Amino acid sequence: MKPTVGFAGMTHLGLVSATAVAAQGFKVVCFDSDQVLIGRLARQQLPVLEPGLNELIKSNGARQQFTAAPGDLAACDVIYVAPDVPTDDQGRSDVTGLTELIHSTAAVMNPSAVMVVLSQVPPGYTCTLGVLSPERLYYQVETLVFGQAVERAMKPERTIVGCADPARPLDPSLRTVLDAFGCPILPMRYESAELAKISINCCLVASVTVANTLAELCERIGADWSEIAPALKLDRRIGPYAYLAPGLGIAGGNLERDLATVQRLAGMRGTEAGVVAAWLRSSRYRRDWPLRQLQERVRAVDPVIGILGVTYKENTHSIKNSPAVALIKALMGCRLASFDPVVRASADWHPRLTVAEDPLAACDSADAVAIMTPWPLFRTLKPADLARRMRGRVVIDPFAMLDRAATVAAGLDHIVLGAPLSGDRQ
Repeated sequence: MKPTVGFAGMTHLGLVSATAVAAQGFKVVCFDSDQVLIGRLARQQLPVLEPGLNELIKSNGARQQFTAAPGDLAACDVIYVAPDVPTDDQGRSDVTGLTELIHSTAAVMNPSAVMVVLSQVPPGYTCTLGVLSPERLYYQVETLVFGQAVERAMKPERTIVGCADPARPLDPSLRTVLDAFGCPILPMRYESAELAKISINCCLVASVTVANTLAELCERIGADWSEIAPALKLDRRIGPYAYLAPGLGIAGGNLERDLATVQRLAGMRGTEAGVVAAWLRSSRYRRDWPLRQLQERVRAVDPVIGILGVTYKENTHSIKNSPAVALIKALMGCRLASFDPVVRASADWHPRLTVAEDPLAACDSADAVAIMTPWPLFRTLKPADLARRMRGRVVIDPFAMLDRAATVAAGLDHIVLGAPLSGDRQ
């Protein structure tokens, strides 16, 4: 008989992870103390945007139960504690709510059940909890990505599990749940698992920083990074899935949190982590790439700038550390019009900001347009339509959402990350 699985905390991480487990055929109890949230979830009014999540919850049907009654977790054999952990502007995690939820959950668990902490925590956190006997407490590394969370939850590359004793077999119920996903399972001590998540993100940041550094060089010497990246992905030492697309620095909060954690731990323990400071400097520099392009190319008096996209990436509601928001706040000498398919820009960001109802309306009479978020919708825009609506010719398109040849043919200056200027080489 399959174990019953509980999830405490129905924010992004808990909701997506619980839905993936229910999709494997397990009965899943989804608990949150917020009764309004539970009511919305029961009606499939989801608080997060993730492609495929609504459909997967619907297909799970009665296997996935939403409840605001903590006592319902007593029927579970495995309970994941999985609220999102908030971070401040310095990337420091506030685990207060997580700790409270762990203790309240432990109080209602049946004596044979095991707890798995799924939320990301600072290294050294799990072993100090003291809430359950060591053989009943695990830490599991989450590797979800905003906008791709369902895919990654359903098809994980591997599962990293922190244990009090990695040599000891995993609890049978937990093992049954993990085996259902058909990927390698890597048991290790608590501290190793906690640092493994940070290590993964540091490697991602390193790849992103390399791509950004060399992509900028491409822009200056007439090379094209989109021609170089495929060659790197054919190198086995780098690989086909490497993060090699240039971008506007790191954003969203998770990577920043992990870099701040490494800096803090290195300072406490007297180790060298200067490379992290360099990554952060590079990230801040890359974030302002659109601003530098606009300052260099727009000469109009009291210019009008169209901003397409305000979330930090596509397929999410999140604006945490968004390059688009940073750009809006930096353009105080301009009039702005913005459009995003899921988030309305706030008047608090800029005193002369208007919100358009569609992407082309945000381009009306614009001296320049910046496509700041790679929403799929923006790939459908026709450069000729932009040219007719705009007053100027400058299109800042970091992620190459518009067709290059069509944009140049429309008479627009197409500025793309890692590519030579549109007029430099055809």
